[in-house]
Amino acid sequence: MSFFERDYREIITKAVIGKGKKFTESTHTISPSHRPTSILGCWVINHIYNAKKKGDHVEVSGSYDINVWYSYNDNTKTEVVTERVSYCDHVKLAVKDDNCVHDEFEVIAKVVQQPNCLEANITGNGQKIVVEVEREFIVDVIGETKLCVKVDPHGCDNKGDYEYDLSSDDFSAIETDFLPSSSNSHDKKD
Repeated sequence: MSFFERDYREIITKAVIGKGKKFTESTHTISPSHRPTSILGCWVINHIYNAKKKGDHVEVSGSYDINVWYSYNDNTKTEVVTERVSYCDHVKLAVKDDNCVHDEFEVIAKVVQQPNCLEANITGNGQKIVVEVEREFIVDVIGETKLCVKVDPHGCDNKGDYEYDLSSDDFSAIETDFLPSSSNSHDKKD
């Protein structure tokens, strides 16, 4: 039996060879310029990130701005303090394909939960603000892998299944009077 007469063949194709997901809660300490009296609001903006495969995990590194609106001077004045914070999350790959052909990978990271403020509190000594932030990522690692496929001994059917012969009978059931005529009664004037 020759190689081309076998029932199965190995092919090399690009496929998802690894998947992972990670939820993170992190705490950041913000240093305002005044001693805060109360927290009036907190939000996270300007999130940027990138991802790369490192061994058996994907490293997602990024940064975002934390904005805290607070009052000071016994609630008589307000201010917004902004601090840029960086992070590095290690996303473990739960699904891994061991049939990879080489070590060149494409990593796709998607944000499931954008960084979001869960809680903001004034520290015990009253000088700083502690902000709790949540974020979540899913990652896909794409690479070349080897698959085994069954070969159809009869080949592909290429008889032009997508070509249609149309006749005038095919158009006889089409309604052609779908626009209102210009002589309708509501258009007439007395």
